[in-house]
Amino acid sequence: MRNNKLFLLLIALLIGAMLFSACGGGGEDAEAPAEAPAQEEAAEEPVEEEAAEEPVEEEAEEPVEEEAEEAPAETVATLTIWADDKRIPVLETLVDDFAELAGVEIVLEQVQIQDMLEQTRVAIPAGEGPDIFITAHDQIGQYVEGGLITPIDLGDKVDNIAPNALQAFNYNSELYALPYATENVGLIRNVDLVPDPVATLEEMLEVGGPLMEEGAIQSVTVLPSEYATHGFHTAFGGYLFGLDADGNYLPDDIGLDSPGFIAWGEWLQQAVNDGYIPTTLDYATANALFAEGGMPFIANGPWALGEYRDAGVNFSVDPMPNGPYGDGAPFLGAQGFVVNAQSENQLLAQTFLTELVATDEVMADFQAQDPRIPAWLPTLELIDDADLAAFGIAGENAQPMPSIPQMGSVWGSWKDGLQLVMNGEDVTETFTNSANQIRDAIAGGS
Repeated sequence: MRNNKLFLLLIALLIGAMLFSACGGGGEDAEAPAEAPAQEEAAEEPVEEEAAEEPVEEEAEEPVEEEAEEAPAETVATLTIWADDKRIPVLETLVDDFAELAGVEIVLEQVQIQDMLEQTRVAIPAGEGPDIFITAHDQIGQYVEGGLITPIDLGDKVDNIAPNALQAFNYNSELYALPYATENVGLIRNVDLVPDPVATLEEMLEVGGPLMEEGAIQSVTVLPSEYATHGFHTAFGGYLFGLDADGNYLPDDIGLDSPGFIAWGEWLQQAVNDGYIPTTLDYATANALFAEGGMPFIANGPWALGEYRDAGVNFSVDPMPNGPYGDGAPFLGAQGFVVNAQSENQLLAQTFLTELVATDEVMADFQAQDPRIPAWLPTLELIDDADLAAFGIAGENAQPMPSIPQMGSVWGSWKDGLQLVMNGEDVTETFTNSANQIRDAIAGGS
């Protein structure tokens, strides 16, 4: 098994406590070994030589030896883990030795992350859910409010985890997961069209404009989605939800009608009017145009790297450009392991995560199996994919996408507002209406 002596010691203590509690102290078991020598002595006195020569003692010893060998393999606890197809291969390497040495059976069941919330909502209340499962951070609020997951104490392991990944799994000032990977948007640039990075939004238009005049490109950029524009409106001081001093999102502080958000809308509308950005708000269109070399910039994430590489695009990943307010802060997403709040093995589950999964070796294996931006800092430091490393740099100021349930009321009004602004509607009126629609939806519980 891997280098986990401390983990096995902790497991042994946990299991010992479980067995002690279950057996009520085990007084009779403690006396049995003391009686065996006395019985041997009584047998030896009348037939001393026969006791020494005959295999009587060996027959008495054999069951003891067999029981000693079988005891560690006896299953005294079971941990059920739900994970997706990318994580299960790594978790499988931890199963056999753990069962043999610690007596804990690991049951792995494949459930894709996008299906996790729906399935755990049904299984956990019925007592059929996993002890540990993987989820995306943006669903944490729904899990917590539904009583499905419990806070987790990572101890000094937090020193090895990226702060923004920890923040992503923070809810009401408590940590609810062991993060293992993150992802964020960056500004991806076609190096053949624009050799050098741009520092600001204005510079992005300044270098793209002449290319459009030459007919080398169709647009400076196309907005793939409202999600991707978070790195733009934050550069103007815009926001979706306000934050308290501890970094918790405030559901009653809606920012779509804030001065910064309106300033972003005015800049966007002017860029559309000048012909630099089309009115299209569509991922497929934006992605295809960039892959074809029809525009030099796209705000996108690492999930698009394979497509751009296959298309032969000579690209670079840069931080989001600055605006009047400062650095553009893109959205950050995170994935991690959480513990079932209704599990009977919560302590065992948390120990499994902190002492076995939260290690350099296992985190490196996750990265090798499915390359992402590691949340585990020692793995991030060793990353050998230059593009992923660049995304990590672009995400140093990234803001976790709000995980509060009220975020569900934002998407439709946000996207509609952006589209109306690009179509020429009054910016202040449009974003004020969007903000009020969100407030009404939250107040109505939708």
